[in-house]
Amino acid sequence: MERESRGRKSADTDPWEVRTLALEAAVRRVSQVVRGKEEVVRLAVVCFLARGHLLLEDVPGVGKTTLGRALARIVGGTFTRIQLTADLLPADIVGGQVLDKPSGGLTFRPGPVFANVVLADELNRATPRTQSGLLEAMAERSISVDGETHALPDPFVVIATQNPVEHHGVYVLPQSQMDRFLIRTNLGYPDDDVECALLMGRPAEGTEPVRVEDLQPAFTSELVHQLFAAVDEVNLSEEVARYIQKIVRATRESGLLATGVSTRGALQFAQAARARALVAGRRFVSPDDVYALAVPVCAHRVMLRGNDRPSREEAEAVLRELVERVPAPV
Repeated sequence: MERESRGRKSADTDPWEVRTLALEAAVRRVSQVVRGKEEVVRLAVVCFLARGHLLLEDVPGVGKTTLGRALARIVGGTFTRIQLTADLLPADIVGGQVLDKPSGGLTFRPGPVFANVVLADELNRATPRTQSGLLEAMAERSISVDGETHALPDPFVVIATQNPVEHHGVYVLPQSQMDRFLIRTNLGYPDDDVECALLMGRPAEGTEPVRVEDLQPAFTSELVHQLFAAVDEVNLSEEVARYIQKIVRATRESGLLATGVSTRGALQFAQAARARALVAGRRFVSPDDVYALAVPVCAHRVMLRGNDRPSREEAEAVLRELVERVPAPV
């Protein structure tokens, strides 16, 4: 009993321990509703901590909306879902000026992008103009309407989805826009045991059944900003920084790739590695963090030579082979 009391006291007084416990709780709680996908949940949390945006390439019905709603719940924020279509206009996303009847003047009405977690469903079904409006908001974390700038909520993360098997009625994202996403991954179908349990309405083994609406926040608003600051404090040694740089240089020098990872991509790579270390409860980035993130952070930023529309699997296979050739620091 005395040992437990000391443990609770330590967690209450040590800021690092408080952050670690909160992150563990976040991953655990989201994994209770997005079952069998803990690695993707961790990537989503890493993306959030690194203040990046997440691109999910997946078929419909595998839990993308559930992941977005669950992430919003555990960070104590707001959530919106935007269904992208060809007839959607930029103003339908960012908002615009509307008539204010009491005053007779114009007032700004925020669009659905004004939320902490925004699910942009089927991004590649929107026209390039509408895509550009959303992606500009993602990059600037603000929008401009009629010469006035409106800041987006803080924190702000976009989870965008694309259906990789649809080729009709879609507008492929240009490479410059793909570079706006920190991480690209997929949820995929659940394994047999998880799917069978879902069919029978059973909770995951060792857990209680949980709905998204029942999830309790793992972070306060103050703790969220402390976590953002903590990511910057995670130590990135010169050896590990050079490991990142060698992977990036390998993408630029490979004869299989027409374009490699940009400097912006390299900086985001380093920030994601810091965030992953924090999620793991470490104050330093290890080579394992870099190795684990190389494909999800870099694969969507490159173009294969002679193939301007490679599948996710093709790009990831090339990246994986390149990463394996780069020696990791001991």
